[in-house]
Amino acid sequence: MTTLALIQARMSSSRLPGKALEPLQGVPLTVYMARRTARARRLDGVVVVTSSDPSDDPLAAALEAAALPVFRGDLDDVLKRYADAAAALGATEIVRLTGDCPLIDPAVIDAVIDARRAAGADYASNIDPPTYPDGLDVECFTRDVLVRADSLAGRAPEREHVTLWMRGAAAGLHRVNHRAIADFSALRLTIDYADDLVLVRRLLDRLPVDGDFDLFDLLRAFSAESALQALNPHERNEGLAKSLAEERGATA
Repeated sequence: MTTLALIQARMSSSRLPGKALEPLQGVPLTVYMARRTARARRLDGVVVVTSSDPSDDPLAAALEAAALPVFRGDLDDVLKRYADAAAALGATEIVRLTGDCPLIDPAVIDAVIDARRAAGADYASNIDPPTYPDGLDVECFTRDVLVRADSLAGRAPEREHVTLWMRGAAAGLHRVNHRAIADFSALRLTIDYADDLVLVRRLLDRLPVDGDFDLFDLLRAFSAESALQALNPHERNEGLAKSLAEERGATA
């Protein structure tokens, strides 16, 4: 079994363009996230999957300069990008991460992988329902499931959001969910807006420069500065909600 974390990232984010290269503790955001992800013990490798569009040339160059693997594929059909990457890289177990989550906890990645393996499930995550902070989301699925999704998922939101088809009842998959020890889902650690970036940088000021920290260190950093949580009051999964609304509008 070859287990790879595939981190999707691009420069053309609609809400915060260029965020993939915003500096965090002296390195580009995507580089910082890839290095944190690589601390997970269950992974055989970490690859950033971006697009072959010229707009992503600077991101690919930054990753290559940092000696980090990069795969380039379709810009808009992210599900196809994942399927093509898994095939090219020989991945049999895939961990899907989005590149706007630089504070991802390697221990949580391992826990989701372990949950899938222990249950013999097709798909595992910590988002159904979410109990971890937004920004610590992890999904894990088999290569066979990814191939099926690429073949059968036809709706635009399913192509953009990769695992939407897998999580639907019609897919009939065996799914399991990993829960946190308490409900921390109200905390927002992802980066979609400028205020998200401010919050993450403020947290990092209180955390080890070498990136060796976990969820509990993050919670302590929040506790030390209670005003942080009010900095970025955005809804969870706004991108998915927008895609579904656009789909409804197109078919109305």
